[in-house]
Order: sequence, then structure tokens, then C-alpha cells
Amino acid sequence: MYLYTLSIILISAFLNANAQHLRSSANKIYIGVALTPSAFSESNYKTIAGQEFNCLTAENEMKWDAVEGSRGNHNYNAGDQLVEFAHQNQMKVRGHTLIWHNQVPNWVQSLSKADIESTFKKHITDEMTHYKGKIYAWDVVNEVFEENGVLRNSIWHKNLGDNFVAEAFKIAHEVDPNAKLYINDYNIESKNAKSDGLYKLVSQLKAQGVPIHGVGFQSHFSVGAIPHDFASNLQRFSALGLDVAITELDIKMQLPSTPEKLSQQARDYASVFKDCLSVPRCVGVTIWGFTDKHSWIPGFSHGYGDALLWDNNYHPKPAVAAIEAVLKGH
Repeated sequence: MYLYTLSIILISAFLNANAQHLRSSANKIYIGVALTPSAFSESNYKTIAGQEFNCLTAENEMKWDAVEGSRGNHNYNAGDQLVEFAHQNQMKVRGHTLIWHNQVPNWVQSLSKADIESTFKKHITDEMTHYKGKIYAWDVVNEVFEENGVLRNSIWHKNLGDNFVAEAFKIAHEVDPNAKLYINDYNIESKNAKSDGLYKLVSQLKAQGVPIHGVGFQSHFSVGAIPHDFASNLQRFSALGLDVAITELDIKMQLPSTPEKLSQQARDYASVFKDCLSVPRCVGVTIWGFTDKHSWIPGFSHGYGDALLWDNNYHPKPAVAAIEAVLKGH
């Protein structure tokens, strides 16, 4: 019995040592994940994240309210933990996000119009200076469009006008000329009024010589609802001379989960990766979290969940094998 048990342990150790992980199959694109250090106390969380992914995005830890909740008092501790984890595991880092209409500290929202422009510039400069040389790409501006394709009536647009997007990119490039600079949004995966508005804006920015390098497609999908024109939409943006990336992918389902829904989810994840790989300038896919235990979906979409690749108990779902098969096929 002792020899039998020992042989099983040794075989298991051998298989684990030689196990293939998603990141080892991702040769043409990076495979990324959004993480939070608040879950680092769970060994499974850190182990799987480090083994499976080669790019990291901070979920909330680099947003303005997290790094400067009160004026002049900067706290980069949580973001620094993520950068250190990425360094330890040979992962790229995407910075998320510098300018957004949400999670803006109260002290910023109470500023006079005259103060907002200088504060806008100072925030971009301060945060990018702190992380200079450690961030591969930044989501410089996030979710600036309404669904009808016009610029959102945000604190930035109201106070700084249409030009705030271009100014944000110019400031960012001046601080860190080596970082890739992205505009990031949701519901732009299909050709529609919102993606058309974004396409028009980035075309203008490119024509004006604004240092914009990429477009991020958040891609918060539902099972069975991947846009049929996703690849062609990615391609039209890349044809402008821009990189494109899928930055916040999750594929939620109406609960409870069933084997049929999980199979469809696996096909959907595979479809998204195929779409990216079909576009030469699609550089990577980031999953917005990887375990359902730490997912934002249930709190924001009532009755929906199970959107990620590993379940609540850190068991891989069919989608993991489906993605790996796509990656190995390219």
C-alpha cells in the first residue's frame, strides 16, 4: 500500500510539473487577467493567476479614488502589490485607468472649473510618474461615449470640452513615451452608433498626430451573444494603424449554471479568442477576473453570474480547455 500510494503521489507530481497552462500556449497574443490583492491571502488565487496568465490589470487599485482619495495624499500600496506580483511572475502590466467619469474622488468633483484642468494634468502626471517603466500599456481614458455615439456629459467633458481626450493622451505620452496608450470602452464590440462615434474620434486623433496607440474593447458578454461582426469591427480599428485589445472579457449566464450553458460559454470564449487571433494587430485578451469567487457580475447583474473560467472552488470550467485549444491551434 505504501509503494502504491507513493507511486500515485509521484505520478501526480510529474503531471503537475509538466502541466500545460494557458500562458504557455499564448504565443501570438498575451493572455491577461484582472486581479485584486485583497484575494492574495488565498493560495489558489495567486497560484492559478501566476501559472495561467502573462499580463495583469488592476481591477480598482489604480483608479483615482484608490490612489488619491484625499487631495495630495497618494496611496499606491495596493497597485504596487500587483506590480510586484506581475514582476515575480514575468507578467506585463496594463494600467487601468487614468481618466474616467466614475470613481472620481469627492474632492475632485467639488473643485472649481478653473482648478479642474490643472488637477486633471497633475493626476495623470503623478500616477504615471510613479509607475513609469513598469506599465506596458495604460487605459488613458475610459468609457467616454454615450450609447448614441456622442461624448459622455462627464465632469471632464463639461469642464474641459471635447479636447480633453486628446489632452489626456498628450500628457500621458509626455510622462512616459514608452507606454502604449489606449482608449477603452464597452458596447463597442459590434458596429453600432457607439463604436462609430469612437471610430470617428480615434480617426481624428490619429490625423492630428495625437499619441494614441490602441483601442480597448471591454467585451462584457452574455452566453450565446457574441457579436457576429466582432472580428471585422476589430479589423476596422486596426486598419487605422492602431493596436486593438480585448481588455475586460467575461461571459455571464443566467443562473443556475447547467452543463449546456457551460458548453455554450466554452464555445463563446473560444470564439472571442479566434476573433482576436484573426486580426494581426489584436495583441491580447484580458479576462476580467478568473474565478467566479471574485467576480463583479452577481453584484451588478441580478440573476446572472458564473461568467469566468474557474468556478467558486477554483475548478476549471470547459472554457479553459476551449481557449487552450484555440491558442495551440495558432
